This record gives sequence, C-alpha cells and structure tokens, in this order.
Amino acid sequence: MKKTLNILNRIASDVHLMFRRPVREQYGALCYRVKKKSPTVEVLLITSRDTGRWIIPKGWPMDGKTAAAAAAREAWEEAGVKGAISDEPVGSYHYLKGLAGGMKVDCRVRVFPLVVDDVCKNFPEKGERRAEWVDCAEAANRVQEPGLKTLLLAFERKILSEIAAIPKNGPPDA
Repeated sequence: MKKTLNILNRIASDVHLMFRRPVREQYGALCYRVKKKSPTVEVLLITSRDTGRWIIPKGWPMDGKTAAAAAAREAWEEAGVKGAISDEPVGSYHYLKGLAGGMKVDCRVRVFPLVVDDVCKNFPEKGERRAEWVDCAEAANRVQEPGLKTLLLAFERKILSEIAAIPKNGPPDA
C-alpha cells in the first residue's frame, strides 16, 4: 500500500510539473502620437480577434528579428501603423494567454514605444480588429491587464515630462 501511494504521489508530482510551464515572452508595441496643440499623448488600442477586448499590438518572438523589430512588425500587421520604435522597452506586463483547446499560459509582454508617423490603408489584419486612438487615461480604463494600465499612465507622464523639458524657442545659444 505504501509503495502504491509513493507511485501515485510521484505521478501527481510529474503531472503537476508537466502543466507548470515557464513564462512565455511576447513583444508589444505601444503606438503613440503627441497632439501638438494640447500637448496630449494618444495611444493606439486595437481589439483582440478572439474576445474583442482592448489590447496593444503584440506577438511572439520572430527568427532573425530583435525584440523591438518584432514589436514593430506586429504593429504593422495588426494595426497598420509604422514609425520609429525604441530599442529599449518602457516596461512589461503579464497576462494569461488563451491557447487552442482552452489551455492558458502566463505571458510576459515587453513593451516598446513606437512613435507613429504612417498609418497604412492596407495591412495583413485589416478588417479583423477595431482600432482607436485614445488618451492614456482612457486607454488605461479600457485595457484589462493591471500591469498594462500602470504602464500606460507612467508612459504618459514620461512623454509629457520630456516635452516640458524641450525649450520653446529651440536650444539656447552657446
């Protein structure tokens, strides 16, 4: 009987380990623009294809591409936007990614800011998602992931402080 319990405990432990997977990593693009007159930071949110919830463009690593380049590619494929992307992430957040068959895996999304300078009419996922430009506070209200909410609000403060630091009449004379 004791030997049977040991075997059952070992099987239970092995099954638990099989389903405990490491955190998967994705790369996201925080697509933004700054309204000159206000100044206001607007970000581009898109809907997910499966649940319709508000998200930022994101995806899996791509062979031969840096994390930032993969995030920029996702921004174009999912939202039809192009621009200059930073090589440095502004942060990351976690969420549970639903996979086929109902399984969910923990994903960490490293987020790279992309200042949008081109909105394309044709892109791979056109018509599969909705996209809207909103201010950071509205974006934080719409997204579900607590870490992404925090990241959006911190990003707005960072960009606005950088704008405030730029002299209105250009750099001072030397």
